[in-house]
Amino acid sequence: MPTIRDIAEEAGVSIATISRVFNNHPNVKTEIREHILRIARKHNYVPRLSNSRRTVILITPSRYDHPVQSYVEMVIACLAEAIGKRGYRIEIIPEDNLDRLENTQFCAAIQISAAKLPWNNWGQRFQAPLILIDHEPPPEASHVFAVRSNEEQGMKLAIDHLQKRGHQRIGCLISNTKWGNPSMRAHHLQNALANQNLPSSDAFIRLVDEENYIEETGKLLQQKITAIFAPGGMGGIITAYALSLFGKKVPEEISLVVSERASISRYCLPPQTSITQNYNQLASSAVDIIDASLRRIEFSSDTILDYQLIERDSVSNQS
Repeated sequence: MPTIRDIAEEAGVSIATISRVFNNHPNVKTEIREHILRIARKHNYVPRLSNSRRTVILITPSRYDHPVQSYVEMVIACLAEAIGKRGYRIEIIPEDNLDRLENTQFCAAIQISAAKLPWNNWGQRFQAPLILIDHEPPPEASHVFAVRSNEEQGMKLAIDHLQKRGHQRIGCLISNTKWGNPSMRAHHLQNALANQNLPSSDAFIRLVDEENYIEETGKLLQQKITAIFAPGGMGGIITAYALSLFGKKVPEEISLVVSERASISRYCLPPQTSITQNYNQLASSAVDIIDASLRRIEFSSDTILDYQLIERDSVSNQS
């Protein structure tokens, strides 16, 4: 592997200039910076960072504002493994304690399940990339990237699965949180149902808060549905509970598809069919962005990953 001295010799500059380029020092001419970066990319050169500079900050929603942390915990587990394998270390900072970033050396930050950016001017405050997990990248934001779910494909995946099992009246209970994508999901669900010539009015697609799942489940049952799709949050377990209160058996009377929760979905009675992100791929894609940033290689600002379907016992065939 080439050293910083090798890069400096080939570029015809001092080692100090190489160091300034890779530390984003402003007092380097643009043409010199690009010349050095071209040589570095040619040799796949990545500067050795101190331990403090190999830190990746994981920004998590506070438990006060976001008490249901099961999704966050699943993402963190995969990120920790992927980050460690690439030689980085992690530090977790809740989003209600972001002032710590100003006094922390880090090479990248990953924000999980974000309601909003830490700062709108991230690229002006920090040269390190910010990677948003499951959130759209803001337009023209500097040093901000996104790795997120393909909501259109995921909503279609669930509806198509139920339709293929013979269900013609499908109700949807979408967890209405500021951290998810409820409006986007509602839009894609309406299209997925309409494309299968299934009922797709607002009576069949409901945005719900935790406290009114039972009431909204009752409204769907009034529509003579045979299946419910409950994406987001803890919708799966809450909907199953609501159906039990109405005396409905899953899957004999109502089939159920949910968002995967690793510590819950497979252990329900019956185990719940779910759509899930590929968490390992999500974590790997986030670390790919960090690697590319250190090499000064351009990377797409928006990485979109397909959902997968896990078939279990909560969906029946309709005769």
